[in-house]
Amino acid sequence: MIQALTNIPDWRVTLEDTDLTERMRPRLVSLTISEKRGDEADQLDIVLDDADGLLAIPPEGARLLVMLGWKQGRDVAPGLVHKGSFKVDEVNHSGPPDQIRIRARAADFTSAIRNRREQSWANTTLGTVLQDIAGRNALSLRIAPDLAAIALPALHQSRESDTAFLRRLGRENDAVATIKTGTLIFARKGAGTTSTGQPLPTLALTRRSGDGHSWQRQTRDGQAGVTAHWHDRKAARHRAVTMGKAEGAKTLRKTYPDEASARRAATAEHTRLKRAPATLDMRLALGRPDAIPEARVTLTGFKPEIDATPWLITEVTHRLDNADGFITELKMEVSSN
Repeated sequence: MIQALTNIPDWRVTLEDTDLTERMRPRLVSLTISEKRGDEADQLDIVLDDADGLLAIPPEGARLLVMLGWKQGRDVAPGLVHKGSFKVDEVNHSGPPDQIRIRARAADFTSAIRNRREQSWANTTLGTVLQDIAGRNALSLRIAPDLAAIALPALHQSRESDTAFLRRLGRENDAVATIKTGTLIFARKGAGTTSTGQPLPTLALTRRSGDGHSWQRQTRDGQAGVTAHWHDRKAARHRAVTMGKAEGAKTLRKTYPDEASARRAATAEHTRLKRAPATLDMRLALGRPDAIPEARVTLTGFKPEIDATPWLITEVTHRLDNADGFITELKMEVSSN
């Protein structure tokens, strides 16, 4: 009789070129990685047992490379998945029982990218603006040609950090602006591609994949359209453009410098509203290290309304601890693509 393989999680933590895994393994209380869509840095939290007082407190700025996955199992794919490089910026020692808690954030998010700046561009393109931002933060740029070619008659960064400015540009173009492995990525939401342009995998999940879920449908308050205002210099007056239904349309607060910019912002918000009606949170009993933000998900075994919906991951939390083993928690929204 062949004995079924036990599902055994695996992980690796490297400091520079030194593999710390075997030294950390008997002390590991928990390891958590949070990955979010957009300009928020991925976060790593590690809790280690220091009951014998022999653990050294890691230095500020130490860089940790983390991999997660499975060593073996009947219901999992063995192997490790690279989850990124993280820079230690918070350390806490507490007790009893004595423990060291390490918090690190994605190493690509330097302090400079959070500093407020003033800059203006005229008669340029979105690609040129993003190349300027990437260049001054020592990043390469990956952007779809159609987004890069968007004309910008005038654009102002006024007392905004580069992260806040990227968030605004993403919101106005229904795009995701994020930084991964030294690359500033600007892509349409739900584009379904990696930083190298390769298609993201679609996760096929069933009701048996999870041990908890929460689905919610929200009311849109009848807002089936979005109106944006823009300044017509020649006529010296404000004009409006509406995407969707004009009756009861949501009005954007900002006044845009030209009609094209107003139309893009209204279109982006209108698309976001169409994604908003339903969300789904799901806790996977067996961790999926390949689950990342912007990956698509198909579901079976739930209610017909849930199974029929194309889902898009917006946030992922991977957690490995002694109590639950390796689990993955997903936050999802309706994919508009």
